[in-house]
Amino acid sequence: MTDNLRVMRIEEVMKRTGLARASIYKYALNQTFPQQVQLGRGGAVGWLEQEINAWVQEQIDRSRGKTANT
Repeated sequence: MTDNLRVMRIEEVMKRTGLARASIYKYALNQTFPQQVQLGRGGAVGWLEQEINAWVQEQIDRSRGKTANT
């Protein structure tokens, strides 16, 4: 495992993305948002920070008309 893996809980994901809880879960169901990671058996979940950061960057690029090839 690498040292740069960090798991974020829902509250931090909401702050980082600006999305509401319901939107995060809706986008995850539609597979247009990073998938959550199960944290143990108690139902707790989190998201990998690097995947959330990449998703945010994609949204920025898309809103500014940039593509992966530019």
